[in-house]
Amino acid sequence: MRANLLLILLLIVISNFIPATALAAPLPGVDLTIQSTDDPEEVVGTVRLLLLLTVLSLVPAFIMMLTSFTRIVVVLSFLRQGLGTQQTPPNQVLIGLALFLTIFIMAPVYSEINEQAIEPFLNNQINQEQAAERAAEPLKDFMSKQTREKDLALFVNLSGIERPNNISDVPLTTLIPAFIISELKTAFLIGFLLFVPFLVIDMVIASTLMSMGMFMLPPIMISLPFKVLLFVMVDGWYLVVKSLVESFR
Repeated sequence: MRANLLLILLLIVISNFIPATALAAPLPGVDLTIQSTDDPEEVVGTVRLLLLLTVLSLVPAFIMMLTSFTRIVVVLSFLRQGLGTQQTPPNQVLIGLALFLTIFIMAPVYSEINEQAIEPFLNNQINQEQAAERAAEPLKDFMSKQTREKDLALFVNLSGIERPNNISDVPLTTLIPAFIISELKTAFLIGFLLFVPFLVIDMVIASTLMSMGMFMLPPIMISLPFKVLLFVMVDGWYLVVKSLVESFR
C-alpha cells in the first residue's frame, strides 16, 4: 500500500514537471561502449564527453556555492541550535527546505540563463564559448548584488588583476570566493539575531531555577518547551522563510 502511494506521488510530480508530449515519446536507449578508431574527431568528441561528465559531478558544489543555498542552510542550522531541539527537524528536512527555497529564489536567474544561453546554443545559433559567456552574466549579476565590496576588493587584490570597470570584467574565479564569504557573514548575522530571543529565555529559566534552589534540574528541560511555544506562537517558520527570501531581493 505504501509503495503504491509513493509510486502515485512520483508520477504526479513527474507529470507536473515534464510535458505530456515528452512522456508519450519513446525513450532513447543508451549504449556506452569503448571502440578503437582512427578518426581524430571521434577522439575529441569522447574527450568532450568525459569533460562534461566531470563537470556534472561538480554540480552539487555549484548548487551549494553559487546560489542562495549556503545562506539558507546555515541560517536554518543556527535556528535549530537556538531552539535546542537536537536533531529536530532532521538534516534531510533542513537540506530539502533549503534546496527548494534555493530553486524558488534562483528561478529568475535560471530562466534568464535558459533564454540567453541554453536555447540559442541548442538551436545552433551560438557556439559553446558564447553560450558560456552569456550564461555567466546573469549569475554574475546575482552574485554581485549579494557580495560586499570589501570582500570583492580582497580577492581582486589577491588575484593581482587590474581594477575592473564593472562586474562583467570580474572573472568568476575571483567573484565566487568573495560571494561565498559574504554569504557566510550574512548568514552568521541572521543566525545571531535568531539566537538572541532564545538566549534570553534560557537565561530567565536558568536564573529562576537557581533562585528556587533547583540546581540539579537542567535548564534546557524547562526552557525547551517555552522556546518551541514562542516560536510557534509568532509563526516562526513563516517569518524566517520570509526574511530569507526577501534578503535576496
